[in-house]
Amino acid sequence: MKAVILAAGEGKRLRPLTETRPKAMLPVAGRPILHHLLDEARKAGITDAVIVVRHMKEKMIEYFSKNYVGVKLKFVEQGAENGTGAALLAARDEIGDTFVALAGDIVTDSSVIKKVIAAHGGGITLALKKVANPHEYGVVELSGGKVSLFEEKPKHPKSDLANLSVYCMEPTIFGELKSLGKSERGEYELVSLFTGAKGVVVDGYWRDIAYPWDLLEANEHVLSTMEARTGVMSRSADREHARLRTAEGDIENSTINGKVIMEDGAKIINSYVEGCAYIGAGTVIGPNAYLRGFNSIGRNCSIGSGTTVKSSILLGHVNAKHLSYIGDSVIGEGVNFGAGTQVANYRFDGNNVLVMTEKGWVNSGRKKLGVFVGDNTKFGVLSCTMPGKSIGADCQVHSGVVVNRNVPSGTSVFTRQPIEFGKLEE
Repeated sequence: MKAVILAAGEGKRLRPLTETRPKAMLPVAGRPILHHLLDEARKAGITDAVIVVRHMKEKMIEYFSKNYVGVKLKFVEQGAENGTGAALLAARDEIGDTFVALAGDIVTDSSVIKKVIAAHGGGITLALKKVANPHEYGVVELSGGKVSLFEEKPKHPKSDLANLSVYCMEPTIFGELKSLGKSERGEYELVSLFTGAKGVVVDGYWRDIAYPWDLLEANEHVLSTMEARTGVMSRSADREHARLRTAEGDIENSTINGKVIMEDGAKIINSYVEGCAYIGAGTVIGPNAYLRGFNSIGRNCSIGSGTTVKSSILLGHVNAKHLSYIGDSVIGEGVNFGAGTQVANYRFDGNNVLVMTEKGWVNSGRKKLGVFVGDNTKFGVLSCTMPGKSIGADCQVHSGVVVNRNVPSGTSVFTRQPIEFGKLEE
């Protein structure tokens, strides 16, 4: 069976991370979310995938041409038309039989895809799941196993069944979309065909990656399901037993209280790892670093003396070498933390962290949430960020600055400090 994966979107709510990469290329557990989705689709029986691309398509095509095997891939470009229907129509020449359609910005497991395929009997079959916050999703009402009502992010939901953007379909869908024409928004809308479609309620894992903090929750899930590829060791007074060299990485004189997954050339030196950590190729942890919670650290990073990283995602070439704290954060590629940089991730009142977005304040639903940083931003010594802030790409946050609001890309942030000089008394 083939799958059509809709991965053309820009991901505005995920800025600044998507200013420099496609949404489907955002990483969890050391791999792009689309990489994980393809792995789960393969487990569900998918042999071929048509990936619909547009935004920064070159980066996606380059990565998967070099780094993915298991599913035969074909890339097609979505044209100027917008909407899920237009994205599906871009793949119509590649589909001749029953197929699966998946949003490229979800993290899910193979059981969800399998259940939709098994339940399919023609037309369209939707995967649905009960959620605690249905107002954030497309909501479906079922009657006799068929969709009787679909509402997109209603203020007062009539159901708690969310549409997961996991479908099984027949090729006739393409003609139906064309015959519908464009919606009031000027788009070809797949949701216009949902009424009367079959709905199947699933209980497997699913997470829509809409905001940067969704990556943190997905990262925790994926890491918890992965198997460690290194051994586990504790600090030993005997130097001969204080070193563990494996095919993937090198652990020296360190305590691992949990699970580590290490790529080739990664090192953990004289440090403490608690929880679950993915360490990319060429990355050095330590000496005297502390990792706790669920961490995914990209390739060629340096996490050094006195630095703590807690439940965060760091992309490649991140440096935090001296006395920094990074908690519950997503950090872009090439970011440098000056000595003593601190990420605040908890409000004084203990309430959920609110995040300012393009459409106003959004409740993250998280008590602990740090910062989202775009690529190639630099922090000066003793700088600090307040909970839930966003700092764009190519910024400079100068020494002593407390970032208490979002910072656009390409911004230099500094503070003026009045200094007085007095003569020492003899």
